[in-house]
Amino acid sequence: MHHTTMNHNIKTVQEFNIEDTPKGSIKYHWLEIISDGFGSPVSIPLIVARGLQDGPVLGLTAAVHGNELNGIPVIQRLFQEIDVQELSGTIIGVPVVNVPAYIRKSRRFNDGVDINHIMPGKEDGNISEIYAHRFFKRLVVHFDYLLDLHTASAGRINSYYVRADMEHETTRKLALLQNADIIVHNPPSDGTLRGAADAINIPAITLEVGNPNTFQKKLIRSGIEGIHNVLCHLQMIGDDIIAPAKETVICQYSYWIYTDRGGLMNLSVALLDSLDEGSHIGTIRNIFGEVLTDYIAPEAGIVIGKSVSPVNQSGGRILHLGIVR
Repeated sequence: MHHTTMNHNIKTVQEFNIEDTPKGSIKYHWLEIISDGFGSPVSIPLIVARGLQDGPVLGLTAAVHGNELNGIPVIQRLFQEIDVQELSGTIIGVPVVNVPAYIRKSRRFNDGVDINHIMPGKEDGNISEIYAHRFFKRLVVHFDYLLDLHTASAGRINSYYVRADMEHETTRKLALLQNADIIVHNPPSDGTLRGAADAINIPAITLEVGNPNTFQKKLIRSGIEGIHNVLCHLQMIGDDIIAPAKETVICQYSYWIYTDRGGLMNLSVALLDSLDEGSHIGTIRNIFGEVLTDYIAPEAGIVIGKSVSPVNQSGGRILHLGIVR
């Protein structure tokens, strides 16, 4: 085994302070958030790149859901490739937001709560609310812009798509710069990190970078490209915006189609397929192989994501349909 020496003098801080990272440098920090049942600190990893010139603060967050891993190498690689001598402003990368869930390889916080439904948390709340609140108050409030990296959840796969408020000029621009397959217009909803940031005037978008519990090289590259484009657009780096290889499909809204009965689901559509109203999308059979129900598309749209788990109970998710008007 080959071991390299690591930079081990990583400072643990209680509050984020930009001055902890001198201009023209990249520093790692642990940001203490809560303490566990032993009274030991539970800290969030931060990577901070501070340019020689002043400029905006761009926040990049990954693993708000602990099993959504593609965003982690996106952030790591970005910091390996950035030249702080040429950078204006500061990039703050949070490879893992939800540390307790990440350690357990689970989507939710250790009290079973989805912390992307309770942002910005509560100062005197329960364990997940306090965690969300301190993360938000100690860190997120320092951002000028936020790109929040997610993936599909377990048992499902996603195209590379972005959720953004397309009626807001800044977030619309951030979304288009991602060169994603699809953008879903989605006003920020209560409880999400994106919504909580937006509520204090931090333009934020959500990037859905592929599938859970895995690294997907092609999508990781796409994620880097989108962040590179944002850095160019904000004039934090002096480089050219990479044009999309193909046009991004913009959906006015999207929704999941659910089964109304249980059985074994076989889907006949692929990610990014364009469907017409009445297109066949899948069949449910019983355990003896008899067809119980055929499912068809209720209206024309594009396949954003779909279930890959054959075993379905009534109310199982079939596919995520984006509607283009």
